[in-house]
Amino acid sequence: MVGTFRRVMLLAGALVLFAGLSMAQMGTFIGRVVGPDGKPAKDIVIKIERTDIKGSWKTKTNKKGEWIYSGMQSGGRYSISCEVEGKEMDRVNNVRSQMGDPVEVDLCNLQKVAAKNAAMQKAMESGQMTQEMARDMTPEQKAQMEKVLKERSETMKKNKALNEAFNTGMTAMQAKDYPAAIDALTKASEMDPKQNAIWANLAGAHEGLGGTQTGDAQAASYTKATEAYNKALELRPDDAGLHNNYGLLMAKQKNLAGAAAELDKAAALNPTGAGQYYFNLGAIMVNTAQTDAAIAAFKKCTEADPKYANCWYYYGNSLSGKMQIQGDKVIPPDGMVAALEKYLELDPNGAHVEAAKGLLSTVTTSVQTNYVNPDAKKAPAKKTKK
Repeated sequence: MVGTFRRVMLLAGALVLFAGLSMAQMGTFIGRVVGPDGKPAKDIVIKIERTDIKGSWKTKTNKKGEWIYSGMQSGGRYSISCEVEGKEMDRVNNVRSQMGDPVEVDLCNLQKVAAKNAAMQKAMESGQMTQEMARDMTPEQKAQMEKVLKERSETMKKNKALNEAFNTGMTAMQAKDYPAAIDALTKASEMDPKQNAIWANLAGAHEGLGGTQTGDAQAASYTKATEAYNKALELRPDDAGLHNNYGLLMAKQKNLAGAAAELDKAAALNPTGAGQYYFNLGAIMVNTAQTDAAIAAFKKCTEADPKYANCWYYYGNSLSGKMQIQGDKVIPPDGMVAALEKYLELDPNGAHVEAAKGLLSTVTTSVQTNYVNPDAKKAPAKKTKK
């Protein structure tokens, strides 16, 4: 009986010994996940895959961003990764488990991962990459990099030819050699039809050529300019300067409604420059003898830019056409006197001072002679391109 008991105890001791040896051969992995904001990230999925033999396990981080997984066979090789919403964010390969102290895995600092990915993307776009980055690249990233470098080389060749054509066109524009400018800028537009600056300057070249022509030749050049402006505006519909210049072209084509619409768009897109755009619109209306439309445009100019002296002068000047004579007195329309006085206040030495004073004198004295407005037959100051 005693012998039987001793055998049982020996067997039990052996089992405990073997269990102890078995547990001592198991390893533990631990880690901590930091979110993009630098704070601990909870519920991040940690995947552990054994690479020397088949096996995979999962766990999640706690509210402190910590994770732990025990029972890994000592000496095994593992690949450990983290996932956020099903997307792998980071991975560490060739991790070995060991007996004794847990193996801490430096994995998934999402703040560093985001910075690293951004740097990698920038490097791949530029073609400039450090050796350290190259070592960290996956086969897919290396393949992408090779593709980027090839495309970059082709783009550089294309850009060199494009820049040469564009610069040739701009040089010809400055010399007012419009045919040469059109030829060079047309070539540039064929190389890269997505550059609004090319189309805008090509439009200017056709418009410039049209200004040296008459009749059907001029109409044809203005039509080509219109096509180029439309191309530019397709690419940059929010460019106030383009709308301004297109509107001025429309005025040359006698499309006054279209010109007004384009200049209104320019003013809406660039409120700080609205005064100039409305001044241009008013000038168009004066030159086409549309007094009411000119008055409305110059009034908008004064509202958009109250310190724009010439707007006040031409507003008052346009209103002067509506003066009436009652008996021996000249009755000015509402706003005329105030507009001319504002002009004199803003620009007391301006080009229109004498004309403004002359207009004001007609409404402060009895009618004795017929006053002739010095600017009556003059167009407003030259319209400006943006």
